[in-house]
Amino acid sequence: MDPFYGPGRNQLFVPGPVNIPEPVLQAMNRNNEDYRAPPVPALTKKLLADVPKIFKSTTGTPFLFPTTGTGAWESALTNTLSPRDRIISFEMGQFSLLWIDQMKRLNFDVDVVHCEWGTGVDLEILRTKLEADKEHKVKAICCVHNETATGVTNNLAAIRTVIDDCMHPALFLVDGVSSVCAIDFRMDEWGVDVALTGSQKALSLPTGLGIVCASPKALEATKTAKSLRVFFDWNDYLKFYKLGTYWPYTPSIQLLYGLRTALDLIFLEGLDNVIARHSRLGRATRLAVEAWGLKNCTQREEWYSDTVTAVVIPPYIDSTEIVKRAWKRYNLSLGLGLNKVAGKVFRIGHLGNLNETFY
Repeated sequence: MDPFYGPGRNQLFVPGPVNIPEPVLQAMNRNNEDYRAPPVPALTKKLLADVPKIFKSTTGTPFLFPTTGTGAWESALTNTLSPRDRIISFEMGQFSLLWIDQMKRLNFDVDVVHCEWGTGVDLEILRTKLEADKEHKVKAICCVHNETATGVTNNLAAIRTVIDDCMHPALFLVDGVSSVCAIDFRMDEWGVDVALTGSQKALSLPTGLGIVCASPKALEATKTAKSLRVFFDWNDYLKFYKLGTYWPYTPSIQLLYGLRTALDLIFLEGLDNVIARHSRLGRATRLAVEAWGLKNCTQREEWYSDTVTAVVIPPYIDSTEIVKRAWKRYNLSLGLGLNKVAGKVFRIGHLGNLNETFY
């Protein structure tokens, strides 16, 4: 059976986070409102109370920026660090690479650990570096939880264990753009100091919200962080939190109402049930790929992602052509291979508003 054109193909090639739930669309279908009028602060107050729940945090302070994950990255870095501070970061795919590029352009001293694409964080390298850092010059460890380019999920609990074993005080900053609300994420338990996600992935919203959650340790770090920040300054937000108006500038009203409904849907299903659903869909996708006789880009089972699967194709096929054919012939959206894996893999997204009967 041809895996690309055989019966049942649409049940196997599940689309990514483009399917916005109808209740969310309805919630966003509204005119603009004055963000200083009573309804918006009331809405924001409830959102700020509920957003930490998706990170499984009771101590984190949330920030909702009208931006993308890239802006959330910058917020995490500039609010907690100073220029020339040393960061350990792991390059294992396109999005970890882009975050590292941002770190360098923001004038941080980045110690890049280059990993083979398709593998995760090398814990022994991290341990060696932290044990050697007797003067605690390393101020932060940055990790992409789920590398979307290769379908690799890193073990955050294991990274925290290494940090604690070395008794190192570095901040732990984590990109959860394609994991939060889909893969188990325990901010407090795993000692994550800044966690971030975006609206367009497992929350099943349009792009436009960068969601950040900061630990008490991260908030304390803002007092000494000297990086230039304006739009992403947490202190501006905190000032308006105290005033009860919440916004230092105009937010996206429609996205706030959409976020409210998206959270309600997640809480109705139950966050752990949502995570279990993604686990089932991820395993089903990997079994389908195996049945086709194709390989997963992710090299070990411990790194398999429950939100995206990167499929390695035979070397005589250009994966870009598969993505084009799927779109033109079947109206089906697959992800391109990026950078080092361009033309070598295509990516199947299985996150957000999807279930076993969706096709």
